[in-house]
Amino acid sequence: MRIEREADGLRTLVTSRLSHAVPPPIATLAEAARARHGEVQAVLAYGSCLRGIDPRETLADFYVLTDSFGGVSSNPVSRLGCRLLPPNVYYLETPHEGEIYRAKYAVLPLDQFEDWVAPSTRNPYFWARFSQPSALVWARDDSARDRVVDAVMAAINTMVGEARLLEQASPPQQDRQSGAVGLWERVLAETYRTELRAESSDRGKSIVAADLDWYAGVAGAVHTAAKDQLTADEVAQRWLWRRRQGKLLAALRLIKAAFTFQGGADYLAWKIERHSKVKVELSDWQRRHPILAAITLMPRLYRRGGFR
Repeated sequence: MRIEREADGLRTLVTSRLSHAVPPPIATLAEAARARHGEVQAVLAYGSCLRGIDPRETLADFYVLTDSFGGVSSNPVSRLGCRLLPPNVYYLETPHEGEIYRAKYAVLPLDQFEDWVAPSTRNPYFWARFSQPSALVWARDDSARDRVVDAVMAAINTMVGEARLLEQASPPQQDRQSGAVGLWERVLAETYRTELRAESSDRGKSIVAADLDWYAGVAGAVHTAAKDQLTADEVAQRWLWRRRQGKLLAALRLIKAAFTFQGGADYLAWKIERHSKVKVELSDWQRRHPILAAITLMPRLYRRGGFR
């Protein structure tokens, strides 16, 4: 009965948050992204566009969840890329009331999304993102809505379980926040270290501070302790492996995006400068050859602090 009550409490929180209305420009972008693909089951918004940032000042982030790989792309190579290294990422800009708004959106089948937010998936790329607040902008029917709710709940359970495993193996130090805030800050910091991030090491703190009620609420709704019993060294080794694997996957995703993400080179330069203040000047040649440019630019950007 206790487990059922916990699940009901978490479901209530997730369903309520997913039902939040989004600003009209975000809804317009979401509809434009949905219209580009067939067999769409749902469209999720997440990230900075839900944290009160003016959508004219950032790129909105979406996930478009399809029935199958056929809905991802008509190109067999793109479909294969999504199957092997999800998701596929695309760029979009669309007008709304005289302004141009921009987005980057990811596409993958809903069943693949469900697999990647589950505890059996060791890489945090998906479950770290969707343990954070998101909004279900569009769902094809009640069945699709229910599956998205279940997937987001799985992401939260996975993330909180990993957070409690960190806490269990190595209790927080005195100079760290305790309780739900410290729990989330610590695990977000670890997940950010598994990617090629332009943001500062304090990014997790600002994410949690932007929505304290959400993070405290979902942590309170998930009472199950970490299932694994690992030593501090074993937990450290697990996250070391995740960092190595995650950075490799991130580099491969960047290369893959060069074939699908129109304007991707300029977007990445803008994002690096926005988060790290490291200015990136791109030549016309680099815009035409983003993969070759990345090979030469990435070591220099890393040394200058453009990403970690």
